Amino acid sequence: MLKPCAPIWFGAALSSLAVLVLALPAAAQTYNDPQNRQMANAAPPPGSYGGGFFEFLATGGRSTYNTPASSTPASAYRAEAQPAEPQRTVDPMFLRQEVDYSGSERPGTIVIDTKDKFLFLVEKDGKARRYGVGVGREGFAWSGTEKISRKAEWPDWTPPSEMLKRRPDLPTHMAGGIGNPLGARALYLGASLYRIHGTNEPYSIGTNVSSGCIRMMNEDVIDLYDRVGVGTKVIVM
Repeated sequence: MLKPCAPIWFGAALSSLAVLVLALPAAAQTYNDPQNRQMANAAPPPGSYGGGFFEFLATGGRSTYNTPASSTPASAYRAEAQPAEPQRTVDPMFLRQEVDYSGSERPGTIVIDTKDKFLFLVEKDGKARRYGVGVGREGFAWSGTEKISRKAEWPDWTPPSEMLKRRPDLPTHMAGGIGNPLGARALYLGASLYRIHGTNEPYSIGTNVSSGCIRMMNEDVIDLYDRVGVGTKVIVM
């Protein structure tokens, strides 16, 4: 008899359909933040601290961005959560050059124009060596007069004890080297925490980027380092 074959065929079809349904991808889940804001805390990978490392410390590693309130899957916004790639070239105007100088400061004085992002080393006969620099971002700019109190080649960096109490995850010491955000040279300004130093992010020159330090391209800070000594007057405007 052929009648029993119909239920068997129907059951097999149902089994195949169940397998097909289980094989389909699950529907994407949607996550909506009631306030349309997400907070990202992204620490740099261990041992790869960039020139923005001190800014990471100053801000606690926190950055804020907005996400649209919609039913679009959260995965669709992952690209927006990634920071934009910084400009990787330096504007030619910030390259080292000799310029005319009409100021009243004596030769050997360092004058830093934070507004226009230039550092001048005053020379004789109305001339100066001009270097492009990166300066303090909003809320971290400062002005005043200091003297170079110490010089260091490939400087180490040790977080202060107060900072380590707040951030026990930080390294207790960072050896000098190409990956150190202080760069190739450092000129320490008086008893302050400010320095004129190099950087491993040369594309940041000409911007408001630091927590108050004056950063230079490594080749420029080496050039300046060799021309000045401890006791050199530094005017920050």
